[in-house]
Amino acid sequence: MDDQGHEKVVETVLVGNYVEMESDGKAKNVKSTISNFFWNGGSAYDAWFSCSSNQVAQVLLTLPYSFSQLGMLSGILFQIFYGLMGSWTAYLISILYVEYRTRKEREKADFRNHVIQWFEVLDGLLGKHWRNVGLGFNCTFLLFGSVIQLIACASNIYYINDHLDKRTWTYIFGACCATTVFIPSFHNYRIWSFLGLIMTTYTAWYLTIASLLHGQVEGVKHTGPAKMVLYFTGATNILYTFGGHAVTVEIMHAMWKPQKFKAIYLWATAYVLTLTLPSAAAVYWAFGDSLLNHSNAFALLPRSPWRNMAVILMLIHQFITFGFACTPLYFVWEKAIGMHECKSMCKRAAARLPVVVPIWFLAIIFPFFGPINSTVGSLLVSFTVYIIPALAHMFTFRSAAARENAVEPPPKFFGRWVGTYTINAFVVVWVFIVGFGFGGWASMTNFIHQIDTFGIFTKCYQCPPQLPPPPPLFNSTAPIPSPSHFQIFGSALSHNR
Repeated sequence: MDDQGHEKVVETVLVGNYVEMESDGKAKNVKSTISNFFWNGGSAYDAWFSCSSNQVAQVLLTLPYSFSQLGMLSGILFQIFYGLMGSWTAYLISILYVEYRTRKEREKADFRNHVIQWFEVLDGLLGKHWRNVGLGFNCTFLLFGSVIQLIACASNIYYINDHLDKRTWTYIFGACCATTVFIPSFHNYRIWSFLGLIMTTYTAWYLTIASLLHGQVEGVKHTGPAKMVLYFTGATNILYTFGGHAVTVEIMHAMWKPQKFKAIYLWATAYVLTLTLPSAAAVYWAFGDSLLNHSNAFALLPRSPWRNMAVILMLIHQFITFGFACTPLYFVWEKAIGMHECKSMCKRAAARLPVVVPIWFLAIIFPFFGPINSTVGSLLVSFTVYIIPALAHMFTFRSAAARENAVEPPPKFFGRWVGTYTINAFVVVWVFIVGFGFGGWASMTNFIHQIDTFGIFTKCYQCPPQLPPPPPLFNSTAPIPSPSHFQIFGSALSHNR
């Protein structure tokens, strides 16, 4: 009876508060149906669109580059493997979020004007040391994730308009992306997430169809994997691809019923694989080893209206993804300066601007489109997205009392607690050795090679060499020689003879 009574209390706390939030969302829909249809999203479908759209942005264009490093078979297997592993750790994060939120709501905590973030979940469940580690890794990852989107914007637009170099385009798009400070929260990404997924779907199938129609280039070679450094660099880029759930907690908090999130990331990953596998395989089949020197797939496909459309759509999508990566950073900064619960959006937007400046600066220093993905994946994503969530779940439920009182215990399908601990231990060991260890070595080696080859602050990374214009036949600004000049020149010739 005591156990049943306890379960009823937990259920009441969980369902009661979430239903309240959902009813609030419905009440708002009555007030402004059109506005909420496009703007105010909190359903499971909104969360699926957010996860699917946010998982593949510019990475879609670098996966063929990873295939050239890994080879076709390893590229396919690593995508499936890391897709499943990423879905597992997203599930763990959702369980920890629900556990934390339920405990706080039993203490009468109110989160209506406060967005829960991952470091707060760690703090509430495991203490300040876990909070500090989680905050450090998560913020650094989101910072460089935003940097990568900005670099991608400059890299993509160059393939439509090469009159300006990539560094100049970075200046321009840095200013454009700064407008994301006006987006209040993840509730307001409904239409953007929907459109973003359409954009990546178009781009993925453009890459696939255009590569198949183009056919294999003359003398195409598929030598990957050729070097261990390249192999693990490509693997960590795929690790980064399916590690986009550093914003999972914020997406869950934007839902009216966050407990429905558990399987959403798995379904999002399943859809994303239908985009990444065909596009990466087709581009690698067509161009082979040429991709080793072209980390952006757009660089090898011929100019056409279809390609221009894909570039434009990816630019818009990268703007959306920049906002996705930056918004959690905005929240952290707001909390640090005491502006998070301010109701004036203009004041909050002004307070957020300092967050954009270091992102802008780092994108100009290290514009290495492609190699920077692997570096961020090995050094940051490996901990933020895989190792820390798995360890946090193990430590949160290490005691028998915690396991007994867990809000959502593991299902039988995963082998209950023993099976869950086994999977978590495997994730920690694999990612630490392969992702952080070998991947970190390979990615840093490749990254340092880019610095040695191109230098920091490079003006136009991997741009085709431009030949200098031929000198004019006649220089209109030069003075016209007088007859005396010809007489002197003639006498000099006769003297030499």
